[in-house]
Amino acid sequence: MSSYLVPASPLKVEADVKNSVFITRVRNVTTAEQAKAFVKQMNTSFPDASHHCWAYIVGNPESTTLLGCSDDGEPSGTAGKPMLHVLQHSSIGDIVVVCTRYFGGTKLGTGGLARAYGGGVKQAIEQLTTETKVNYQKLSFCIDYHQINDCQHLIKNFQTQRFQIDYLARIQVTLDVASDEIEDFKNQLTDQLKGKIEWNITP
Repeated sequence: MSSYLVPASPLKVEADVKNSVFITRVRNVTTAEQAKAFVKQMNTSFPDASHHCWAYIVGNPESTTLLGCSDDGEPSGTAGKPMLHVLQHSSIGDIVVVCTRYFGGTKLGTGGLARAYGGGVKQAIEQLTTETKVNYQKLSFCIDYHQINDCQHLIKNFQTQRFQIDYLARIQVTLDVASDEIEDFKNQLTDQLKGKIEWNITP
């Protein structure tokens, strides 16, 4: 699967739990470094908070191993893991959540903390607007001049981007094709052009 949901815009939700304030912020990130930079930004921007607990998933949520979480001083397993658990069941990738807590004086216990942190992320996910991210792979091939119209007609049936034509001894076509359509595209193009195609870059 080459496409998956990602956050379309930043989001902040807030909840009061027994006088403690939990503020959950969501951002779209494409690397673990970006996720950690956002966590650092929250620590710097709100140094008076009791905790900045966080979790992130980078890449396709169905297959990625790029994920992480932290309790940031809360009892072990009461914040980061519940937050990550919600993310893993959301089918959303390229996402970081930071839950900032301002302690209100009443201890919540381990179960209460897990519900508060996990609940903050759940509330955020329910309100989050998403968009579909498509992964592309580059293809480059050479065809004869009289084949370009058939080629361009076929391309319209697929998810592509960055289409480029170079007029050389033969026409060189370079474009990005959605990863899960690569094989179908190659097969149809080969059939359409009766095998008269020279592949330069293949996945």
